[in-house]
Parts: sequence; C-alpha cells; structure tokens
Amino acid sequence: MGRLAVLLIALIGGASLFYSTLEPAALRIGLSIAFPAALLGSLAIRVPLRRRSIMLGLCLVLGIWFCTDPARNDRDWAEEYRQTADATVQGRIAHVTNIRNFRYRTPSDATPAYYDADFDLDTLSSVDLVTSYWAGQAIAHVFLSFGFSDGRHLAFSIETRRQKRFDYSTIAGFFHHYELFYVAADERDLIGVRTDIRREHVYLYRLQLSAATRERLLRSYLSELHTLTTHPRWYNTLTANCTTEILARSGASPRWRLDWRVLLSGYTASLAYDIGLLDHHYPFDTLQRLSLIQRPDDAKPSANYSQEIREHLPLTDPQ
Repeated sequence: MGRLAVLLIALIGGASLFYSTLEPAALRIGLSIAFPAALLGSLAIRVPLRRRSIMLGLCLVLGIWFCTDPARNDRDWAEEYRQTADATVQGRIAHVTNIRNFRYRTPSDATPAYYDADFDLDTLSSVDLVTSYWAGQAIAHVFLSFGFSDGRHLAFSIETRRQKRFDYSTIAGFFHHYELFYVAADERDLIGVRTDIRREHVYLYRLQLSAATRERLLRSYLSELHTLTTHPRWYNTLTANCTTEILARSGASPRWRLDWRVLLSGYTASLAYDIGLLDHHYPFDTLQRLSLIQRPDDAKPSANYSQEIREHLPLTDPQ
C-alpha cells in the first residue's frame, strides 16, 4: 500500500469517524484522531508483513464499523425534522399523515404545525419541478410538488435529517452523519419559506408527464415515505441526495442518473429539459427566466399561496 493511498485512507477514515453519530462526543473525536494516527504510525514498522497486517486490520475494522453503522429514527432531531410523515393507499385514496405546514416568521423562528389529508388519485392533475437557489447557479435544492384538480398541492422535499446537537455541514453529508428525510409538506411551508422568508431565487416548472406516469411517480414517493418510517436510510451527498432520489423514484435510465447535472443540482432543470420533461415551446433560457416565482417584498404565504405563485408562470400541461 503506497504512502499516498495510506494518507488518503487516513483522511477519509478520520473524517468518517469525526462526522459520525457516535456518542459521547469525546469518543467520536478521539477515534477520529486515533485512527489516522495509528494508520500513519504503522508506516514506521520496518517488518513488511507486520506493517501490512496492521494496516489491513485497521482498515478492516473501520470498514466493518461503517458498513454496519445503522441509520435510526430515534434521535433528538432538530424541530423541522422531528415528526415523520407517513402514507398508505387504500383503493384510489392516498392517506397522508403529518403533512408539515410550519408558519415561519424568520428563517430560524417558526410555529410547528402538521395536518393529515386524503388525496384522490383520480384527481392528480400535475407535477411541478421546483429548484431553489441561495448561493450561485451551480447548486440548488430540487423537489417536486403534486397538484390535484381541487386546487390542493402536496410537496415532497428530500433532505438531510439533522440532529439538534449538530450544526449543518456540507462535508458531513458525504459520511454517516444525516439520515435521509422525506418531507411531505404544504407548499406554504416548503416553497413559501424559500420565496418569502429566506428570499431565495425559486423556479417552478410544469413537468410534461402522462396521467399514468404522474400516478406512478406519486405512488413511488408515498411508498418510500412509508418505508422510511420503519427502515431509515443514510443521506449521502453523492449517492442519496435530493436529485438522485427523484431520479430513483422516477425510474430514470442510468444514462441520466450519471449526468453531471445530477451532482451540480443547479442545472437539474436543464437536464429535465433535455430529457423532454419540460415545455419545449421556449428555448430553455427563456423558459427558466419565465419560471422564476415573483413575490412582493412584503409577501407572506397565505391560504391562496399555491395559486398566487402560479399566476404568471408558463405552465403547460401535456396534451
């Protein structure tokens, strides 16, 4: 094993322990120092067989721990991730519980609220792709909102489930630090906090999907929502994030799952355009410009929020 490879494993191993959920914190921090120190220290062993054996043993212990480290649902979560939604389908009716509908006053101050609702699958009429930008054009949060003919919308956002004791960290998302969390929410919560409270640049595009595809996609979301209540999974910035999970739910081909725009999520809408999922009456640059949600400076999400944000958008349903 070359010195560069040993150094790389030491860095990755130390980071995976540092960003783990091990408790107490002293154990987590201590192991994150001890592993790379032991691995790098083994380079000083002169007997080749002994040196390789110790290195292999250290890597094997780390690998076994990482592969058996379980995701959990019973941690002390940050408030917005405390309550999991659930869903069941009986006949043509989808029963969704704990739909999040927080009332935000500031980005960090909100009144928690949840409600239960039934949705008739026969009234599913649209699926919208939402992209929200807060720092440049390369990275955006991407999620879907399902519309029904009675005017209601059910939005799903795939996010990191953060514990109360940890601050958010982009690097931590590459390791076992966050569980994967499917937020089922009212648009006043999920989109409204971004347009009216955080003042992000939010775009909404109508996906050109057949009725059968819309229903299959919604059922996939509802099924995963229910599965996660008993079988939690780890979030991963590369393999299980907001864009890869949408593609997994849609059953997209490997060609599109490996597209560079999956990682640089700010370009996800252009990927959807190239696949043929967005309105081609406009060039993409024009469609993107027209799809920006425009809100007054003093706007706050109201009961008619879903209708208000769509009033001036170029939303064309498939023929």
